[in-house]
Amino acid sequence: MVKKNTGFRVMPSRDCEDACDGMPGEQSVSKPIEIYMFIDPLCPECWGLEPVIKKLQTLYGNYIKIIYFVGRKVNEPPFKQSREYLAKQWERTASRSGMSCDGDLWFENPIPSPYIASLAVKAAEFQGRKAAARFLRKIREFVFLEKKNISEKQVLLECAKLAELDVQEFENDLHSKRALKAYQCDLKISSEMEINEYPSLIFFSENVEEAGIKVSGIVPFDVCVDIMREILNHEPVQAKLPTLEEFLQKYRFVATKEIEVVYDLPAECVEKEMKKLVLKQKVERIPVKYGTFWRYKDND
Repeated sequence: MVKKNTGFRVMPSRDCEDACDGMPGEQSVSKPIEIYMFIDPLCPECWGLEPVIKKLQTLYGNYIKIIYFVGRKVNEPPFKQSREYLAKQWERTASRSGMSCDGDLWFENPIPSPYIASLAVKAAEFQGRKAAARFLRKIREFVFLEKKNISEKQVLLECAKLAELDVQEFENDLHSKRALKAYQCDLKISSEMEINEYPSLIFFSENVEEAGIKVSGIVPFDVCVDIMREILNHEPVQAKLPTLEEFLQKYRFVATKEIEVVYDLPAECVEKEMKKLVLKQKVERIPVKYGTFWRYKDND
């Protein structure tokens, strides 16, 4: 349910701003809507929201700026007693959302740490928000699809490399006090905004006096557009959809479900169109436990 929360405009304290100083090469572009997105890197529901976020960015990227805040779920059972519970939760979420999560991870590998994963995302953020978003995507692919333990340093460094980060700089920041401070600030903001479910989105307008609109869970795309319409007081204009090849070229590795949602296509139509790109050697099919992903191929 969408509800307006009076007084929800809570901005980072000066200490939190200092912790995030020095993001290189990113001009602050004014957009009419800011979306605060609260996630746990190990949360399957947060992963399940990816198709909706991609569609928002594709169709309404000129209107929105997404700012990630990382944290962890506090209501899970103790890990030693919950491997079976978490595995079943991942499998249920995969079936419901269409974004594959392989629950076998909880039986095959040491339990990954949401704390270390969150700290790594904040370390990546010092190389810019876009770099951090690429890194976050990569660690999610590693944990949900490949069952890798993203608590391990070498796995994180591999993710940093694949996300095109400066790996040495990332490694230094991973062990820095400022990364810890940035993570603590995310937790503080989450507490101030009464975040008790992941994922949660809070939509803010440019007017700092207006309350934010908070929604939680795997929010339908139409609900997000309704909120944007309410904030803007007019109908937002959709951008032109890129071709499928352009979409794959930009995002590099996407799920069938993400294509379905962004392009409003049934799964069988997506399959048909992607087969054409496979025949042209533009993409390759990557089968996963639930469904299919597609990887763009650079044919130099």
